[in-house]
Amino acid sequence: MYWLVVWTAIVTWCEAASKFPDGFQFGTATSAYQVEGGWNASDKSPSIWDVYIHENPSAIADHSTGDVACDSYHLWKEDISLARTLQLNFYRFSISWPRLLPEGFSNNVSEDGTRYYNNLINGLLTVGIEPVVTLYHWDLPQNLQDLGGWTNSKIVDWFVAYSRVAFTLFGDRVKTWVTINEPTSFCNVGYETGILAPGITSPGIGEYLCAKNALLSHAKAYRLYEQEFKDKYKGQVGLTDQHVWYEPKTPFQEQNAQMARELGQLYTFPIFSDIGGWPPNIESIIARNSRAEKFSSSRLPVFTEEEKKLVKGSADFCGVNYYTSRLVEKACHQEQKTFWPLYGSPELDLAFSYNSTWLPRYNWLASYPPGIRRLLKSLTERYGNIEIKIFENGFGTSDASLNDTIRVQYIRDHLEQVLLSITEDGVNVTAYTAWALIDNFEWNSGFKPRFGIVHVDYNDPNLKRTPRASAYYYADVIKKREI
Repeated sequence: MYWLVVWTAIVTWCEAASKFPDGFQFGTATSAYQVEGGWNASDKSPSIWDVYIHENPSAIADHSTGDVACDSYHLWKEDISLARTLQLNFYRFSISWPRLLPEGFSNNVSEDGTRYYNNLINGLLTVGIEPVVTLYHWDLPQNLQDLGGWTNSKIVDWFVAYSRVAFTLFGDRVKTWVTINEPTSFCNVGYETGILAPGITSPGIGEYLCAKNALLSHAKAYRLYEQEFKDKYKGQVGLTDQHVWYEPKTPFQEQNAQMARELGQLYTFPIFSDIGGWPPNIESIIARNSRAEKFSSSRLPVFTEEEKKLVKGSADFCGVNYYTSRLVEKACHQEQKTFWPLYGSPELDLAFSYNSTWLPRYNWLASYPPGIRRLLKSLTERYGNIEIKIFENGFGTSDASLNDTIRVQYIRDHLEQVLLSITEDGVNVTAYTAWALIDNFEWNSGFKPRFGIVHVDYNDPNLKRTPRASAYYYADVIKKREI
């Protein structure tokens, strides 16, 4: 009898350990420019990606564009049908700013854009799927870029006005809002190296102007919702950023790895820390570097005390996009042109690499599942019991086949680490999002990478969608709520 009781207890514990908590949500994601197409449909105006690609076709690996992409502008019902088949708890998509506000400003709201997003939101709700909406996923109206884009402090007012339109039109049905997606990517890469739209090369200056304006835009949009919409609609608002976990390449590089992690918190620390503002060590290093370069003030714009207060606490959750990790070491002289966040930091004089055992790998993406657990634990240790929503995690391949066992393993291994972070580390993770629902336009890589758990046949005039093995696996996880 004793052994029967013990065995029953062990089985019960194992079953519980492999199950996600009640209330944990599973979803998938896309973004407007990557899937919608319809780049000039109705009264939509050009975005920075429309202009960047049309003027610089060689900037994209396969010389493709997002003009049609997956044509979700016309095929949104098929996307909803896929989401329903997978029994998703939520579907994360983004609103195209120039589709909703063709002039970029709030004085002209598109009836066509409003209708399109109403159809998508209502269609999801009809089949029991929560719409999670991102306001900005990199497709800034070009006419705002012509005025300076994210380096012009006036963009804070433009973004808040845009947010007000979206909250007013859709807030009665949308309960989870992501203000801005991955400022690390569109600021630090788009304004440092110029390989992402708007294609500006301004290392150490433009990227930091963008960083501060993005944080202030997010914070003011959050305060707007908090003051005028939260009591009425009871929703949540937050920002999501790309997080890379950094480990020392050798034991002697631990301090350098810690500094890389500090820089990785550039968009998280101002919101969730007790003191607000930039991470102090990073702020000090950039100020010192600026003085050495004969600048009269730091290249990193300082926050006033009022701005620190505005940004601090301006999120109901911490959004995490995680794909990969990196090993950190001091950079050699020839490595100074590496860039943040995947290959190095000239600002900190660091170079990044990956371990040869981190498999599978595709291009920049080396799979290291323990990294997501260590990242989640470090966020909790630093900021307390904050709610964390994983809004992107996925793997790309050059193989378009339906039997994507590599992606199945990637998702499974990362879900296992997420579950361990909940059950053993006590991290308050409440959502996981597989990137992406369907194959899509992957920015400067074009259509070469396949990230979708659903295959898209780009040679088919109807852009036929077919679930891969990873879609069936993920659907089974959602149904059973266990790995």
